[in-house]
Amino acid sequence: MRLKYLAGLAFLALPFLVGAQTLETMNEPTVKIRDLDEVGPFSEGLAAIQKDGKWGFIDEDGNLVIDFRDDVVWDQNADESKRDIEGIKYPKFKNGLCAIQEIKDEGIPYFGFMDTQGNIVIEPEYLNVTAFKDGRAIGIYCRRTFRGKNDFQLNIYEYAFTEVVLNTKGEIIWPISKREDISITKRRYQMPELKASFISPDLILVKTGDNDFQISNISTQIQKP
Repeated sequence: MRLKYLAGLAFLALPFLVGAQTLETMNEPTVKIRDLDEVGPFSEGLAAIQKDGKWGFIDEDGNLVIDFRDDVVWDQNADESKRDIEGIKYPKFKNGLCAIQEIKDEGIPYFGFMDTQGNIVIEPEYLNVTAFKDGRAIGIYCRRTFRGKNDFQLNIYEYAFTEVVLNTKGEIIWPISKREDISITKRRYQMPELKASFISPDLILVKTGDNDFQISNISTQIQKP
């Protein structure tokens, strides 16, 4: 009877022993990157992962498909209710594009987009921009014209600002309005607020005053992407 009892105990203990022996191998990391700082949510099959202040992207199998880089737009204190750059808490792909930034001569960030291979497909020429939806985004395009150097050998530019609709190829497909209310001086600079928004795939709502708005239908004016 004692032998039977001991055999029964050994049989009951066996699954736990086997489980203990295989736990480490069962939970071996698929993404062999140590000391990650942040992991963002998946969007369009990719998730952003942060290490040492830089962001890369993994696919749904855990493969690193975009290497770590320092030009990806994010802000851990972002207000995610906002639809523009200020609402990006984690880097995400929308319509196959993710926002990137470049700090130019004035020390001011300009924004563009990269694709799912990490290639920059829309150059950073926008002072603010929405994420893409239905193949379109709204942004404030900054045209800089080089005018030479001053006495301190600093570059001098002339600026023109236009709020526009752009497609996923980076083509400006609709000019909304000129923007005269933007200062490009670093000490006084604030990211300009977008005055236009899509209320349907073809209808744009534009703020024209404190309590004034207008609606434009662009469907008959441009070719859909």
